[in-house]
Amino acid sequence: MKSILAALAIGLTIGAMPVMAEEAAAPLSFNLSVASEYRYRGISQTNSKPALQGGADYEIGHGFYVGAWGSTISWIKDAGGGGNVEVDIYGGYKKEIAKDLLLDVGLLSYVYPSNGLKPSADTFEFYGALTYGPLTAKYSQSTGNLFGFENSKSSGYTELSASFDLGGGFSLVPHIGHQSVKNNSKFDYTDYSIGITKEFRGFNLSGAIIGADTNAYLVPGTNKNLARSALVVSVKKTF
Repeated sequence: MKSILAALAIGLTIGAMPVMAEEAAAPLSFNLSVASEYRYRGISQTNSKPALQGGADYEIGHGFYVGAWGSTISWIKDAGGGGNVEVDIYGGYKKEIAKDLLLDVGLLSYVYPSNGLKPSADTFEFYGALTYGPLTAKYSQSTGNLFGFENSKSSGYTELSASFDLGGGFSLVPHIGHQSVKNNSKFDYTDYSIGITKEFRGFNLSGAIIGADTNAYLVPGTNKNLARSALVVSVKKTF
């Protein structure tokens, strides 16, 4: 799962240096971050503990891109499986289809090596997003079971997010989303977040309040709610 935190920790843009003409941005970039916990769609993936995350993105050209991203996790082991890593592999196409209106469509595979859960936690989704100015609306749908839920093919996630420039390197980043788990409505919920990001000496710093309106996601054997609201902070570097 690519983190909500990732949406909050907006990647550092590497500005082109003016020489005789503006240089094109490098097609390959890497990112590394440390977060106080990994939240995805409002739910803690690390039992409220810190996470180490990193990835790589490659702009193929003509609007096409591919990338990979990974994070430490704990929920697989908490659920009785094996493995403590999530790896996301994705690819897609971005294009401005009208003035200031950006279309982004693609495929995303969430891989949990040696997870041992039945059904497997591995998940495949397609997504589509439209961005206009600071606003982005996005829809994602699973092509098979969603994160180990039985008979959950075609589960959908709808979200609306924004990034407002506050000046001085600060941005305000609100988000709201709704997860629908097909044939498992007990686990449907709405998540929310409000955060601030700041670029500082080549790093992107972020802090956000993140949570969801559900009591269905508990640490097994406990009453600890993985969706309860919490402050999540992170430091990210893109190079």
